[in-house]
Amino acid sequence: MKRTIIDILKNAVNEFADSPYLGEKTDQGWQTISVKQADECSDIFAAGLLKKGFKTDDKISILSEGRTKWVVGEFGIVKARCVAVPLSIKLTPEELLFRINHSESKAILVSHNNLEKIVPVIHEIKQKHFKLIYLDNDMGFVKTIEDKYENFDAGVHLLTYDQIVEDVKPEIDKYKPKLQLLYDEIAENDVVNISYTSGTTGNPKGIMLTHLNYYANSTASRKLFDVPPNSRLFIILPLDHSFAHTAGSFVGLQVPMCLYFLDTRGGGVAALKNIPINIKEVKPNLMLTVPALSGKFMKNIIDAIDKKGGFAKWLFNKGLNAGIELNGNGFNKNSNPLKTPIYKLADKLVFSKIRETFGGELLFCVGGGALLDIKQQEFFYSIGMPIFQGYGLTEATPVISANHSGKHKLGTSGNILSNIELKIMNEKKEVPKGQKGEIFIRADSVMKGYYKNPEATAEVLREGGLFSGDLGYIDEDGFLMVTGREKALLISEDGEKYSPEEIEEGIANTSSFVEQIMLYNDHSKYTTAIVTLDSTFVKKYVAKNGIKNPEDLYKAINISIQNIVNVPQYAGKFQNKWIPSLFRIAPEQFTEENKMINSTMKMVRYKITENYRNLIDEMYEPNAKSNNEHNLKLLELMINK
Repeated sequence: MKRTIIDILKNAVNEFADSPYLGEKTDQGWQTISVKQADECSDIFAAGLLKKGFKTDDKISILSEGRTKWVVGEFGIVKARCVAVPLSIKLTPEELLFRINHSESKAILVSHNNLEKIVPVIHEIKQKHFKLIYLDNDMGFVKTIEDKYENFDAGVHLLTYDQIVEDVKPEIDKYKPKLQLLYDEIAENDVVNISYTSGTTGNPKGIMLTHLNYYANSTASRKLFDVPPNSRLFIILPLDHSFAHTAGSFVGLQVPMCLYFLDTRGGGVAALKNIPINIKEVKPNLMLTVPALSGKFMKNIIDAIDKKGGFAKWLFNKGLNAGIELNGNGFNKNSNPLKTPIYKLADKLVFSKIRETFGGELLFCVGGGALLDIKQQEFFYSIGMPIFQGYGLTEATPVISANHSGKHKLGTSGNILSNIELKIMNEKKEVPKGQKGEIFIRADSVMKGYYKNPEATAEVLREGGLFSGDLGYIDEDGFLMVTGREKALLISEDGEKYSPEEIEEGIANTSSFVEQIMLYNDHSKYTTAIVTLDSTFVKKYVAKNGIKNPEDLYKAINISIQNIVNVPQYAGKFQNKWIPSLFRIAPEQFTEENKMINSTMKMVRYKITENYRNLIDEMYEPNAKSNNEHNLKLLELMINK
């Protein structure tokens, strides 16, 4: 049997053809299609692409929120032996243009919410006769766009997905032999898609992922996560996110599991409002999340409890602390008869109500994309909705390790997938358990390489495997500990290096003032930081404490940042030289719009550094400690606002 994603789909048709596989909300409510229907629909779309003249190895981009046509469309592209290029919906027209031209895409599947991102740059696309394949049918909106942009002619540039399907349906039997021939020609090493990196440390690279890559990673992930058949997976993350792509589209076929997509009709603001509504409607058993999203969930829960006050707040806090003590790290639990009654009472009266707001049937979430702070892990574990941290890279398709319900240890990235050989390397030598170094893997899930970038490929694909650029170690119990990105390291004046992520997460979670923080040290005596503030908390603090002087507010913020060394989870963990001695307040949040946050909610460190270079340089001037004018001006504005 061939190991391809088409075989994953065909096996699913043979085993559970009628199981629901893809679900999205329409004007008529939630609509699902089965595994068999997805297979049939993707056959028809593949035939439609062939009729339109698409050929083997043609690149076709996808720019859409997660939805049924995204998944079916990708399977159709691959069945036509074309290559899919998933693109983030958070990209600007200029960023999209780079990826479309670099990948040499001949068409793009695009949704209503994203059509206007492509149209302004359509004449700068290098491929002749480039086509927009519109996933929706609101042609009135298309006419509005046509009237707005003189360079856009819908009759020339645009096809609709449904039009392609309807045109070929009467001839589908004629195309079936051709589709079978194309399937027979598929090789395991054929590229399924080109996934572009988000570019946190430089220009994006196109990661070529093959059939074998996806087959190997999804089958091993399925074995690690013992998910009950016919589970419901609610997908908030976009499908261009490698984690959602593999864990959703391909693992989902092997459970089987139905993927329910966030209702994004109406755009980003509407989608955010729909998250709690959709969760209650779907009643998911599983969710995929990233730290920024789960952090908002945690904040909303705490704010709601604070508003209730009284006995509910007292019981919540007592129960939460008792749960954290009893659960320990999940691998080594604690026994304390004195804590058990209060925890059980809190679970019955408070935590169960919180779980109901998430549908009441959530078994667990899986976190990826960035390091998940231990406080978040302890919080959700205690209230009965554990978030199991995993680790992966798009270059590894992406899952490398994960905690799961059968075996987990909070604060770690879990167990290595069964078909991955992982080593910790330092100076080209493998180091013993417990020692830090660069994470190196050999596996069938390692990418084919970077598209049209042999130099970058040779840099990471060496010695028969992938040098990840991430630092970590294997702990005494065999769990992977990821400590950060090599390219994000703080470097002291004596050359000692340290990864900043855990300190940043710790400060952001322990200081109520700090919304975001990026540490910086490039061969200096001390570490500095650029921070953004939680304006809502600052306003409350100013009002509650009668703050009139910005100097007093600055001192309170500084104390809250330095206080990380006194928090039990972090006490004694970090050397003082890595705690920021000075900080400067950014005048705006790090966001996707200003390019300082990427589509997976990670800080784009080089962009922040580039944008605030003057403030960073200022903190290393001789009079830096006495020059606090920048901070005081911003704080005075916040006090008087």
